[in-house]
Amino acid sequence: MKVNPRRLFLASCVALITTAMVFSIRGDILDALGTDFHLTKQQTGLLLSPAFWGFTVSILIGGSLVDFIGMRKLLLLSSGGYIAAVLAIIFAPRSAASAGPYYTQPGFLILYAAMLTLGLSQGLVEGVINPLCATLFAGEKTRKLNVLHAWWPGGLIVGGLLAYAITKALALDSASVPASTATFGWQIKLAIILVPAVVYGIMIFGQEFPATERVAAGISTRAMFSETLRPMFLLWFGCMWLTASTELGPDQWVGSLITNLAGMQGILILVYTSGIMFVLRIWCGGALAHRLTPLGLLTASSALAAAGLFLLSSVRTPAQAFVAATVFGVGKPFFWPVMLGVTSERFPKGGALLLAIMGGAGNLAVAFILPIMGNWYDNYGAAAAFRYVAVLPIVLTAVFGGLFFYYKAKGGYKAVRLEASES
Repeated sequence: MKVNPRRLFLASCVALITTAMVFSIRGDILDALGTDFHLTKQQTGLLLSPAFWGFTVSILIGGSLVDFIGMRKLLLLSSGGYIAAVLAIIFAPRSAASAGPYYTQPGFLILYAAMLTLGLSQGLVEGVINPLCATLFAGEKTRKLNVLHAWWPGGLIVGGLLAYAITKALALDSASVPASTATFGWQIKLAIILVPAVVYGIMIFGQEFPATERVAAGISTRAMFSETLRPMFLLWFGCMWLTASTELGPDQWVGSLITNLAGMQGILILVYTSGIMFVLRIWCGGALAHRLTPLGLLTASSALAAAGLFLLSSVRTPAQAFVAATVFGVGKPFFWPVMLGVTSERFPKGGALLLAIMGGAGNLAVAFILPIMGNWYDNYGAAAAFRYVAVLPIVLTAVFGGLFFYYKAKGGYKAVRLEASES
């Protein structure tokens, strides 16, 4: 059987849509889930923690094992994990509030394990689809990674709009909604995730997957691990912490900030910026990276993101909020895919391992920046939190600008191509 690049790429897109829908729908049902299982906000937060740490651990381990276990098996495992986790949450037993400490209740323990499984499945998806895309399209990695990762905001939009439609259809936002209807509502929302999870599992079942670019070129595992110690990669690794914090940290707080400062529903800003990200990644990422070079694009993105964050910190009206969000929305889309694209282009001997390390660094960065922004929010206000985080893209503008001129002085940015005889 021959490798079918188009089918595998489409399956990767559906898998990433599933991952994004988990994020958006899980966030939407948290309050209803907490009510049904008699959880406080702190307990709900504790319930969510394994999802994020599981994501990070899984992408690191999964990315490291791609060449040994195989991409198809890991993707099928993620599909099965999504299905099992969703069904476990839907059918988890709900106890009375007085049934003892929450951590001894079977329902809570099942939810905790299911959230961990969701996180592990999300990490497996990210750990596989990045090296798969880089292998299938070795001559246009940055462009194809931009198109692939357009389906992250695309999945957020799909999941968010479907959840919103169910809320309105069942009147779940009504103060008098019956408890049985509220339970049915969050269960239906969560069950939607089963559809794309099953679809991409079917799409890859029995398909032939290619050997990764590193394996095809005969690069040894030892040589792959040695790439992690290269000074330029370590700089790139550090930049990933800052780009991920700039892109994803503010997204979690923008709803609250806009609601407080501009007096409108902040979720509309998140949907709006996700729409900008989707459009730019699909149609503009590859062309801009080619015209400006990846380093030039990252420099421009950093400057725009910094300006957007400063503007967001000073909004007072809905019109100002949309202008500021537009600047930020244009600045942030290319960070994640271009960082991965450059990693694969400049350090191809690192293969799936380096892509996994970069993805893991990005997720860990978000886990660290969120409580830091929350602390700034509590102590100095919403506007200050965004002004402080805007320092990160200012630093990135200087770093990426310096790298742009460094590569220009050496004859320009060029992707490193592996030959089959390399070792």
